[in-house]
Amino acid sequence: MQLAAIIVSLVLAAVGSALFARAIGRIYRFVRLGQNVPAGTRTDNPKQRSLTLLREFLGHTRLNRWGVVGVAHWFVAVGFFTLVLTLVNAFGQLFQADWYIPIIGNWAPYEVFTELIGLLTTLGILTLIGIRQLSHPRRTGRKSRFTGSNIGQAYFVEAVILTIGLAILTLRGLEGALHGVGGYGASYLVSYPLVVAFKGLGLSTLQNLVYLVAMIKISVSFIWMIVVSLNTNMGVAWHRFLAFPNIWFKRNADGSTALGALQPMTSGGKPIDFTDPGEDDVFGVSQVEQFSWKGLLDFSTCTECGRCQSQCPAWNTGKPLSPKLLIMSLRDHAHAKAPYLLAGGGKTMEGEEKASEEQLKDVPAAALAEAERPLIGTAEENGVIDPDVLWSCTTCGACVEQCPVDIEHIDHIVDMRRYQVMIESAFPSEAGTMLKNLEKKGNPWGLAKKQRLEWLKELDFEVPVVGKDIEDLTEVEYLYWVGCAGALEDRAKKTTKAFAELLNIAGVKFAIMGGDEKCTGDSARRLGNEPLFQELGMENVMALNAAFGEETDDEGNVTPESKKPRSAKKIVATCPHCLNTIGNEYPQIGGDYEVIHHTQLLQHLVDEGKLVPVTPVEGIITYHDPCYLGRHNKIYTPPREIIGKVPGLRNEEMHRHKERGFCCGAGGARMWMEERIGKRINNERVDEALSLNPDIVSTACPFCLVMLTDSVNGKKAAVESGSATGVKPKESIQVVDVAQLLLESVRTAVDPVGEPEPVR
Repeated sequence: MQLAAIIVSLVLAAVGSALFARAIGRIYRFVRLGQNVPAGTRTDNPKQRSLTLLREFLGHTRLNRWGVVGVAHWFVAVGFFTLVLTLVNAFGQLFQADWYIPIIGNWAPYEVFTELIGLLTTLGILTLIGIRQLSHPRRTGRKSRFTGSNIGQAYFVEAVILTIGLAILTLRGLEGALHGVGGYGASYLVSYPLVVAFKGLGLSTLQNLVYLVAMIKISVSFIWMIVVSLNTNMGVAWHRFLAFPNIWFKRNADGSTALGALQPMTSGGKPIDFTDPGEDDVFGVSQVEQFSWKGLLDFSTCTECGRCQSQCPAWNTGKPLSPKLLIMSLRDHAHAKAPYLLAGGGKTMEGEEKASEEQLKDVPAAALAEAERPLIGTAEENGVIDPDVLWSCTTCGACVEQCPVDIEHIDHIVDMRRYQVMIESAFPSEAGTMLKNLEKKGNPWGLAKKQRLEWLKELDFEVPVVGKDIEDLTEVEYLYWVGCAGALEDRAKKTTKAFAELLNIAGVKFAIMGGDEKCTGDSARRLGNEPLFQELGMENVMALNAAFGEETDDEGNVTPESKKPRSAKKIVATCPHCLNTIGNEYPQIGGDYEVIHHTQLLQHLVDEGKLVPVTPVEGIITYHDPCYLGRHNKIYTPPREIIGKVPGLRNEEMHRHKERGFCCGAGGARMWMEERIGKRINNERVDEALSLNPDIVSTACPFCLVMLTDSVNGKKAAVESGSATGVKPKESIQVVDVAQLLLESVRTAVDPVGEPEPVR
């Protein structure tokens, strides 16, 4: 038995170690196939990055949001790395049954740690196995977060961990029996029942059992290593190694998610200058090797846990997009194509092969066939990613927010969109109308710029206009960026007027732009039209800089002597998309401003006593978190604080709220595209709201306001026609912005004689 155990264990260990080393080399060379990233963007502040990695691993900061799953996974992850010395011990036991690691092998704290972590790792993996069974696709179908995952691979990994955990505890029991342990003690706190069970066996039998169990532990460990080494796209196994560099190299060193700003388009590791692009610049991604090396690392790190999928509004409403399946498809395609790329293969922009026949002669036929697949294409075209998958994304950020290994899904989706829009001109036709309107009129509705100031006529007080009533913004505290929706869309204009009136009541000095401003470019950028975003953005930045009293040179750069600190350039916006673009993306093109959301300013004014809500607004209210306010900019509290200060309201949270809030369906330029597949996202969200039987559905975004109102009105019409199904809305239910609610409660207190128009 001992000889057999030694031979089997050493052979498997040698083969496994050699294959694993080769696999690591392959993955390293594979990841390096991707484009470079701008210098310093993934390696800045190494100390902070290391602290972030330590915090995310030891704290399991994402997984612990999922309760028992996070705790169970923590013990499995910690056990994998900290119990490696038990493998060393097992090798020693092949040669001497009662052998232990010198110095610490029989040190009580080490033995207690081994016992406890061994037990908790075993219990942890049993818990995860149970959860997988309860959430198995055969039980819950598409609702299962494991739908599309490689279930067989997961079972294999789970079986390996369970076997090793049981082997560790069994070996502890055999060790105790060999050492003649006479009673319970700290060192055998967990395994003592096994010690008792093995005590009646003879010495030879105990030794043979040690050889057998040690062989099983070693063999299973290295069989696992062999299997994963031969399958470098086996994310459920490789994530436990690749997650560390993937988290370390994440976009933000401080640990914040890759949300908010989109990254500038790059080619060859440098941002593209759209005023004078280089001849060799690559626009977007049309081949998998055009992703950055961080993108290829992202794909390989995916553990197929499906948390992104379970939160995705597209997947939850029957559309083909699953962030998990998209990443898995890109991963499998990239790994299958890797031999071809590593041999020097690749296509020029004209579609010509870069490598010679001699270079490709040893490339497997499967890799050559994979290289011919289009990255974006229908099933008939054998495409890796179907166009319907690409255009279903609302860029809501739920996938990025939930991913435990920091995969940056949105950046990769937008990179593919950029190529489709800029090179192929292949995108939903309705979005083309929006782009033309932006190009010709500077707003997505295509309305004349003079209409941007029409809402002012409906106010009974004066609002200063920059360039007309005041020279620049030095005379006021805030620039109110009204935005396209706030100035031109009838429902959003109600929010605009309500907010302006609240500022007037509170005595806040503010002004607005003169109507020459353009759309911030949010929809254009997320659709993939980066040059249009750059054009709109630069025009707005120049206008804003001038409004703040900064002078520019002939090239449009702010002169050093006129440049003002960021804190002196305060902007407030009612649209989270404008907030995000001006605050997070305009710094990329020369505009650096302090931008806040109107709910933040209103909360501040209420706290200071400058706005006093006293008139009750009776009813049940539920608040919908706009994605670009919440997940993208982490603003969750101010709207709820305001609602909480309005007398008479009883706030009921929807099941999906805050970090797990559900999208309205308008983000990622989806506001301008039809939903032809599955259930409309706004209907799904409104159904969730109606399940609370509310009187008011509130939000803090003009896009959300439009989407939710359309759905509520559609359901009301269905009730009237007799075709309604599911939960029916109250006849009096309204969808309003938080500012409208606050104004109704404040206005009567200011003017008790007046008859304010009620919210409802």
